[in-house]
Amino acid sequence: MTKFLNKFTLVTAGATLSLGLMSVNSAQAGTFNLTVQGTDAIYLAGRADVTIPPLGSTDPSFPLGRHSFVAADFLKDTFPQFITASGGQLFSFSASGCVHYFNGVGCPGNGFAPDGNSAGVSDLSNLSGISGYKGSQGPLVGLFLNDNNPVSSSAPTALDFTASGLGTDFSNLAPELGQVFFIGDGLGSSGTQIFKAPEGSTRLFLGIPDGFGFVNSPGAYEDNDGSFNVTVNVEDPTPVPEPSAALGLGIVGLGIFLKKKLQSSRKA
Repeated sequence: MTKFLNKFTLVTAGATLSLGLMSVNSAQAGTFNLTVQGTDAIYLAGRADVTIPPLGSTDPSFPLGRHSFVAADFLKDTFPQFITASGGQLFSFSASGCVHYFNGVGCPGNGFAPDGNSAGVSDLSNLSGISGYKGSQGPLVGLFLNDNNPVSSSAPTALDFTASGLGTDFSNLAPELGQVFFIGDGLGSSGTQIFKAPEGSTRLFLGIPDGFGFVNSPGAYEDNDGSFNVTVNVEDPTPVPEPSAALGLGIVGLGIFLKKKLQSSRKA
């Protein structure tokens, strides 16, 4: 939601100036703590039309790929965590914990940290309005959406977080709506990384990108275990007055200065 300062008029030094509106972002800002499970499928973000079927189900309406068998330690896919967002807000993250992609052999001893498995490359295709993902295997990722189901939109181009693309050592990033982006532990070599929400954003989802062999169609979440503990810091952008407002404040200052000069000359 956006609040507006009322339009008002200043009269000074014989000049009348109408100041334009300045918008102030009132979407929630602050610090939030989330637990992202290894089964939190980023490709189920915003999919209110989807019901997650029981393990072993071959329901063709379910959009994610699944194993053809059910092991005793399999877990059902889960919807990703989300918090509200607004265009222009700045997000930073601090993440810890571990996730493994084969139940029973991973966390806490042999799992992967939030940066994922950088020894391998994941190259997932887009799905139902959500972009593909290319980068390390199974890291913490984010996704900005508006209030609409992403299936009604065209998927944007996938970002490339491999060494030959953007990499993961960027200082700031401004992804598009529907574009999966790497978060990892939230740190680059120069410190905390900053992510800017695109215009139209209302939600930020956090989850895991997965697929059979980490390539092609998203899925294969049932054999994941572990979790990431994520702290999200949200800052509202600094409101910038419209040029007319800045000009008006300058004229106000000039008017006050001239008034004082006039009073001083009369006293003299």
